[in-house]
Amino acid sequence: MFLPTTNEEFKKRGWTKPDIILVTGDAYIDSPHIGVAVIGRVLADAGYRVGIIAQPDMKSGQDIRRLGEPGLFWGITGGCMDSMVANYTATKKKRREDDLTPGGKNNRRPDRAVIAYANLIRQYFKNTRPLVLGGVEAGMRRVAHYDFWSDTVRRSILFDARADILAYGMAETAIIEIASRLSAGKDIRNIRGTCTIESEPPEGYLKLPAFEKVAADKKAFAEMFEIFHAENDPVTARGLYQMHGNRCLVHHPPSPHLTVAGLDAIYALPFLRRVHPYYAVQGCVRAMDTISFSLTTHRGCFGECLFCSIALHEGRTIISRSEASILAEAGRIAKLPEFKGYLVDVGGATANMYGIDCARKKTHGACTDRGCLYPQVCPSLRVDHTRQIRLHKMLRDISGVKKVFVASGIRHDLVLADQKHGAAYLRELIKHGISGQLKIAPEHASPGVLKRMGKPQAKTLIDFKSLFDHINDQEGKKQFLTYYFIAAHPGCTQEDMQALKIFATRELHTTPQQVQIFTPLPSTQSALMYWTGTDPSGGKKIFVEKDPVKKQRQKDIATAGRKQKR
Repeated sequence: MFLPTTNEEFKKRGWTKPDIILVTGDAYIDSPHIGVAVIGRVLADAGYRVGIIAQPDMKSGQDIRRLGEPGLFWGITGGCMDSMVANYTATKKKRREDDLTPGGKNNRRPDRAVIAYANLIRQYFKNTRPLVLGGVEAGMRRVAHYDFWSDTVRRSILFDARADILAYGMAETAIIEIASRLSAGKDIRNIRGTCTIESEPPEGYLKLPAFEKVAADKKAFAEMFEIFHAENDPVTARGLYQMHGNRCLVHHPPSPHLTVAGLDAIYALPFLRRVHPYYAVQGCVRAMDTISFSLTTHRGCFGECLFCSIALHEGRTIISRSEASILAEAGRIAKLPEFKGYLVDVGGATANMYGIDCARKKTHGACTDRGCLYPQVCPSLRVDHTRQIRLHKMLRDISGVKKVFVASGIRHDLVLADQKHGAAYLRELIKHGISGQLKIAPEHASPGVLKRMGKPQAKTLIDFKSLFDHINDQEGKKQFLTYYFIAAHPGCTQEDMQALKIFATRELHTTPQQVQIFTPLPSTQSALMYWTGTDPSGGKKIFVEKDPVKKQRQKDIATAGRKQKR
């Protein structure tokens, strides 16, 4: 049974009023791959009456009012990605398509959706129940941040949305605590994994430079950023606060990581893995092609690519589901009438991080003075792919499963770092886990650009390609690597893109096809470089391309000579 999205569904359950209404910028897909569905299921499992309103009409109150007013709170999310990223390209052109909107046309998600939905609720419900923000858009904008689309430093989204509390990260623990306290009539301040607005800072919390200062001074912004990023591991983080005028943004330490049992319990919830009929009749939701028959094996990413928001949102520590949990979910998928025998993806943010991490993180937290993979793979990581190899074999043995694919991409440097089992893992993928091509994301070839991306140097890619080709020859396969590259990253010049083109031609024997123009995502280190024009590792000035025409030219340099589709 879906979580209700219409008044008729509430009546069928015998409910007179919802406890919680979740509002989202995506269509309602009841899937463990969709954040609002996960939060909804977790709350429902805890006994709360939860309704979901997806992509409400912004021109009337018809959608936002159809379930009435919740008894406890409104939960607001922009969806699975920041609405500005969903709505605009890296050159700020309006996107025409949206894979998470019925019919695929990008006409249902407002700009700055979190703020827009908060305003919509208050327009039709005066002095309403608390507004709780969550998801990627809210979480990555929880403190003062550089906003690429306005080219300014904006204050915490809590102030602009005039909300009561923000739950950042994956937020299952925080959202249950918020619901529990509101249900008991208790104060919702001082909850780990949340931000609130207070009149005074809590005792013992670290002070971030004030919003007004960081908005006017790039050095102060860089100072704020360094403190903020250092305090995001649940084991070691301290509380933070930042003044916005005479009000105080309070940033509590992150929620503790879920246990394996806790993560398994979430994936055991009764997800239907379908679009709710109310939205399905409005058109096909293309994201279903990717997520319907996919399995998430773990949470987190220790890659920490400097342009990426995943590590800050999910955490640097890998929490791997048990094999029993993954196999049970695969068994449920295999019984779906529309399943044709193909698990289209088994992985996570990075597929081959399953079962791999540094043991010291559990007691000491992630290192603040070095990364797990950059400038090289840390010896403490103990890279071992045997658990993944075993899992893939067990998945293939499930009745009704014909093929198990890995489509979410892997870290090729991790494969090479596993000297005992890396080649065996790659052979497993080549024989059983890919259909003609394997996705990897080297992102560039120029040493200076790779350094500022936090990515391994090009020799690692050359060595991996050699191993990939060698195993393909041994197995009698004709399969290929698909490379993802980025143009116009801070520090990248047209000469760097020319060097990439030469490298791809000589070493990879290809003309780059998958090249995207860099987008500065809120609260990432690459956005810091883009805004300040400095390298945070040394404070030196770097070149930053900000002209949209010249950004496109960088991309064109890399892709020149490739036939364009008409």
